[in-house]
Amino acid sequence: MGLPKLFCAFLLAACCCCRRAVGIPGEAEQPVPELLEVEVGSTALLKCGSSHSQGNLSLDWFSVYKEKPTLIYRVRQGQGQSEPGEYQHRLSLQGRGATLALAHVTPHDERIFLCQGKRPRSQEHRIQLQVYKAPEEPSIQVNTLGISVNSEEPEEVATCVGRNGYPVPQVTWYKNRSPLKEDKNRVHIQSSQTVESSGLYTLQSILKVQLVKEDKDAQFYCELSYRLPSGNHMKESRDVTVPVFYPAEKVWVEVVPTGTLKEGDRVEIRCLADGNPPPHFSISKQNLSTMEMEEMTTDHNGLLVLEPAQKEHSGLYECQGLDLDTMVSLSDQQELLVNYVSDVRVSPATPKSQEGSNLTLTCEAESNQALEYHWLREKTGKVLGKRPVLQLRNLKREAGGGYLCMASVPSIPGLNRTQLVNVAIYGSPWMAFKERKLWVKENEVTSLSCEASGHPRPTISWNVNGTVHERDKDPQSVLSTLSVLVTPELLETGAKCVASNSLGSNTTLIFLELVNLTTLIPDSNTTTGLSTSTHLSTSTVSPHARANSTSTEKKLPEPESKGVVIVAVIVCILVLAVLGAVLYFFYKKGKLPCGRSGKQEITLPPSRKSEIVVEVKSDKLPEEMGLLQGSNGDKRAPGDQGEKYIDLRH
Repeated sequence: MGLPKLFCAFLLAACCCCRRAVGIPGEAEQPVPELLEVEVGSTALLKCGSSHSQGNLSLDWFSVYKEKPTLIYRVRQGQGQSEPGEYQHRLSLQGRGATLALAHVTPHDERIFLCQGKRPRSQEHRIQLQVYKAPEEPSIQVNTLGISVNSEEPEEVATCVGRNGYPVPQVTWYKNRSPLKEDKNRVHIQSSQTVESSGLYTLQSILKVQLVKEDKDAQFYCELSYRLPSGNHMKESRDVTVPVFYPAEKVWVEVVPTGTLKEGDRVEIRCLADGNPPPHFSISKQNLSTMEMEEMTTDHNGLLVLEPAQKEHSGLYECQGLDLDTMVSLSDQQELLVNYVSDVRVSPATPKSQEGSNLTLTCEAESNQALEYHWLREKTGKVLGKRPVLQLRNLKREAGGGYLCMASVPSIPGLNRTQLVNVAIYGSPWMAFKERKLWVKENEVTSLSCEASGHPRPTISWNVNGTVHERDKDPQSVLSTLSVLVTPELLETGAKCVASNSLGSNTTLIFLELVNLTTLIPDSNTTTGLSTSTHLSTSTVSPHARANSTSTEKKLPEPESKGVVIVAVIVCILVLAVLGAVLYFFYKKGKLPCGRSGKQEITLPPSRKSEIVVEVKSDKLPEEMGLLQGSNGDKRAPGDQGEKYIDLRH
């Protein structure tokens, strides 16, 4: 080595020694800095190494940004002072002065911090501050307009946004839980980030995919991956589905309800296709006369409602779907069967017969299924027969009225039809009552009713003037109601209604009695109607109680005077009192044995020797016997078979 080269090397070594002696930060050989990880908003504890952990220290703290150190804090003899600048109000000493606390860390604080000792010799320690911030929950916006499978380029599926993270998070897209990777012809992922004024990042990622028909139900979502001092983390967005448009490949017909159909059901014929959007549908039905398909009118695209379904709706239906984009037409056919029971007929249609004769009723119906027949009486619902023919023998007047023929299909519940026919029995009028008695109020309007039945239908007339209303209870019965003012003459004569037809006549007599509400005791077998209003109405008795021309109605008993009843009761009490005294006299004389057959002897305790109880058997009515109770209100004991006791103690 020559002299010039040795001289240059000596000068270089001397220069380095001088720099170390002067203590210029950053000029000496820089060791690997200590890594300190903190989250945004927390406090970073900057420790100046173990060599400065004891004693009264003198340190200088520097912030190194873009390799340029800036003095931010001085420590002299364990006392600290901030330098003016961005860190002036966020720095403080911890412990004995070797730890500097940086509060409210922000992304801008991600840099190297350097501490340099003054004595005994210049030493420095570097700390690399790494800042982290978890992004917000990712938001995802799907393409609501939809994507056609006929598109030649990848179309935008969704956009994912992750806000306020640090550093920039990583985004991964998924379809049906499988990650998507960049594919030149199938998948494009475009990501960009924006730096906010706070130093945080907002990430935006757009997913573009060339979709196929199988993606119509695919679930897409994005995932953000990021790091914190505690480790690696991730957040997922919600799942989204993008509308996928594809042409139909198949059209079919659906009938609701499924299974067996019957008349009266609500039937829906739907046209369905596997395309999106569905094609334009038309529904046609085959004309059995021309065998041509005729288009049906529908309120909705691809829906025909039959309500109620009828047998005429049976037939062949065709659904045709036309794709308006490709102009391709597809179709499907289905046969519809509506089971029915119709045209139930009874012969003769208006049956008439004489009393004592026989009558045959025949029922017929039409159906596409095997039928069962039932005959029922209209009024009672009683089943009379289970064949198409019903034989009525030795007819009585009671046999007149309605009969129902029900034709049903046993294999299809609820499929049945009925036909009503009224049987007329020739005869003179029948009266519901031969005689009636009514309680009325004088000078008030009351209603008198009269009911008669027979064939031909009877007409009813009254022997008094008033307002008459008539109504038919059935084809052979009529009810006439007369509204009339109660006068002394009407009370004396009563009223009479006459029912007549071509075969004879019959009458009902109505007797009127003045009502006394305090003494009226109506008989349970007589129908009486009372009203305190202007109109005094009477209830009618069921036709089942009808009487023929010789029958009479039980009359009401005459009301007794309340005074007479009271006098009779008082007399009975006196007689019983005398009888009791006589019996007591004989008992004291010893001529009358105490007790009675079949019962135990009654002995009184000494304290009740003076009390006298007399046993008397009585056939009086309960209300009369109630007056014979003792003054103490003692009542008859249960099981006492009609025997009464009179307490004569008082």
